[in-house]
Amino acid sequence: MGTIITIAIFLGVLFVLILVHEWGHYIVAKLTGMRVDEFAIGFPPKLVSWKRGETEYSLNAIPVGGFVRIYGEDSTQVAEQNVDQKRAFGARPKWAQALVLVAGVTMNVIFAWFLFILILLIGVPTQVEEGVASAAAELVVMGVLPGSPADGVLPPHVTIVSVRSGEVALERLTPATLSDLMASATGSVTVGYVIGDASPVTVEVTPVKGLLAASPDRAAVGVSLSLVETISMPLLSAIPEAARQTVHTTGKIAAGLYALLAGAVVGTADFSQVAGPVGIVSYVGDAAAIGFTSLLLFTAIISLNLAVINLLPIPALDGGRLVFVAIETILRRPIPPVWAARVNLTGFLFLMLLMLAATVSDVTKFF
Repeated sequence: MGTIITIAIFLGVLFVLILVHEWGHYIVAKLTGMRVDEFAIGFPPKLVSWKRGETEYSLNAIPVGGFVRIYGEDSTQVAEQNVDQKRAFGARPKWAQALVLVAGVTMNVIFAWFLFILILLIGVPTQVEEGVASAAAELVVMGVLPGSPADGVLPPHVTIVSVRSGEVALERLTPATLSDLMASATGSVTVGYVIGDASPVTVEVTPVKGLLAASPDRAAVGVSLSLVETISMPLLSAIPEAARQTVHTTGKIAAGLYALLAGAVVGTADFSQVAGPVGIVSYVGDAAAIGFTSLLLFTAIISLNLAVINLLPIPALDGGRLVFVAIETILRRPIPPVWAARVNLTGFLFLMLLMLAATVSDVTKFF
C-alpha cells in the first residue's frame, strides 16, 4: 500500500476517533447546561471554521488531537459581562463536571463496542479444523520460524493460493497436504500468496531437514499454517459477544499499560514495544492491506487505548482533570487558577515529550 494512501487512512482513523471522543465531551456539556464555545478537530492554526448558535466549529492544521472549549473551563478565564455565569464549567455541580470529563472516554469505549459488533456481523477470520472447514476456507501462514528457509521469503498472515513442486501442484491446500509436499520435495517449491486483495506474489522456498523437533528427518520450510474461514454472527449474538470482547480487550490494554508504567519506575520497561505516531501509521497501513475487518479491529483497539490512556491521572488528560475535580470536592474550594494552569502546562509538556520520544523510537526502528 502506498505511503500517501496509508497516511490518508491513518488521518481518517484519527479524525473519526477524535470526533467521537470530543463529541462525548460536547454533548454531555450541552446536556448538563454548560456553554460550549468551540468544538475543534486538531490543534491551531485554524484551516476552516464556522459558527452555529453559540458554538464555533473548527478544523485545524495539526491533526494530533482535538478539544471542546467550554466557557469557564479554563480557571484563569475572566468572567464575561452580561453572561449567565451559571453556565460556566466551574459553576456547574461537581457531578456534572465529572460526567463531562469521562464522556470522551465513554464514547471511545462505546465506539469500539460498535466496531466489534460490525466486525462480527461482517465476519471474523477464524481458525477451523480441516474436518469441518468448508470449501471457502483459506490456508494462512500463522507464523514463520526465524532462520528457516521461509524467513524473509514468506511473510506471516498471508494467504497461500498455490503450491507447486516440479510438475506436482496441490489441488486442495491444507496444512497436511502442504506439509507432505514439502517433505517429499527434492528441490525448491514454488509458493504463491496474497495479502488482502493485492495481486498474487510468487516465491521459491527450499525445504530442509532438522526444523521439526518431533521429526528431525522430515523436510520443512519453517512455517505454521492454519485453515481460516470467515464466520459471521447474527445481530442478537454479536451484541453481547462484542461487549465481552470490548471488556476483555480493555482489561488487557489496562494491564499492559500498568506493567509498562510499573516497569518504567523500576527501570525494566521495554519501550521498544511502544509505538508512536510513525509506528501507528505503519500499523494502520498493514491492517488496511490485510482487509477491511482488520482495519476496523485495529481502529477499535486504538479507540480503547485512547480511552485507557485518557484516564491516567496526568494533568492535561481527562484523568488528571478528574483528579482536580475530586480535590476541589474534598477541599470544598477551587484550586488556585495559577497553580492549576501551571500543573496542566507541565502535564501537556510531559505528554509532548513522550510523543517526541516515541516518534524518535519509531524512526530508529525504520532506519
